[in-house]
Amino acid sequence: MPRMKVLISGAGIAGNALAFWLSKLGHDVTVIERFPALRSTGLQIDLRGYGISVLKHMGLEKEFRACAAPEQGMQVVSSSGRRWAYFPANKSGKGMQAFTTEYEIMRGDLCRILYDASRQRANYVFGTSIECFKQSGGAVEVRFVDGSTDQYDLVVGADGLWSKTRKMMLGTGTKDAFHPLEGLYVGYFTMPAPVQEGEEYIATQYLATGGRAIMTRRSSPHALQVYVSCKTDSKELRDTKPGDVREKEILTEKFQGAGWRTDEILKSLNTDNDFYLERMGIVKLENWSNGHLTLVGDAAYCPSANTGMGTTSAFVGAYVLAGEIGRYYEAEARILLLRHPYSIRY
Repeated sequence: MPRMKVLISGAGIAGNALAFWLSKLGHDVTVIERFPALRSTGLQIDLRGYGISVLKHMGLEKEFRACAAPEQGMQVVSSSGRRWAYFPANKSGKGMQAFTTEYEIMRGDLCRILYDASRQRANYVFGTSIECFKQSGGAVEVRFVDGSTDQYDLVVGADGLWSKTRKMMLGTGTKDAFHPLEGLYVGYFTMPAPVQEGEEYIATQYLATGGRAIMTRRSSPHALQVYVSCKTDSKELRDTKPGDVREKEILTEKFQGAGWRTDEILKSLNTDNDFYLERMGIVKLENWSNGHLTLVGDAAYCPSANTGMGTTSAFVGAYVLAGEIGRYYEAEARILLLRHPYSIRY
């Protein structure tokens, strides 16, 4: 089968999954990541439905389960900590999944599994990104931020919700495909919290007044994952740049007096940690491709973190994209073989 030279921008879940499949098909795959190393950050994610089927088809279920988060279920509590409801994980392998699935894992662990499974076949380059690109004939000429250039048969944007590749593909003057869910924000971070005697690994959701909610999850005996979400029309928060210290200050003001473990959580929030504030939204495009440029995962079709389907969408999307590419190249190879029966070696 003819080999295609592919550049994937983004060494996250979607990019690494696509690299796994395309390199397995025999294509020449390079994955670039703007961070200097594989990112191990991010909190708990899961796979559902067809995402689980793809994982099994990749032959990575054993590696996944070895790193799986031990969450047993999710409870809803009152401000005093009294349990109002409990939804255990469905680990029977049958029926609908609950909030907690049997395929829970930390984002960094899943990225590492996919990276380890593909790095012998695909070339990973860290600390670089695309500066610009231009389609010319049947190829894409790419210029990188270090000034170097190269040419590819296909360039894939797998660089997430705020994809730079998507914006360049759409072109200047074209409105981006990100559609905000106005006023919805979720802050993520981890806080030191040694597991207590008798404590179970249960996600805990607290719903406060004023469109505020807090959730904690435990995958480690040493720390809690914390999610603080709110709905607000705060112009100051809307205009604050991602990563600005004011994000923590505004959230602290917003959650004052919310009840439950808020004081403890806000104290931990205002320390040096891995905090990240997400502006909730979806990505919706009429077309995911333009010539020899295409997108995969959140860059193409982010369903918003509210759905819990982002990881599954990335897994399934990478599998389908690789399958369509493979089918096209097999058809091309058959045509070439008919025309020149001695020109192809399998």
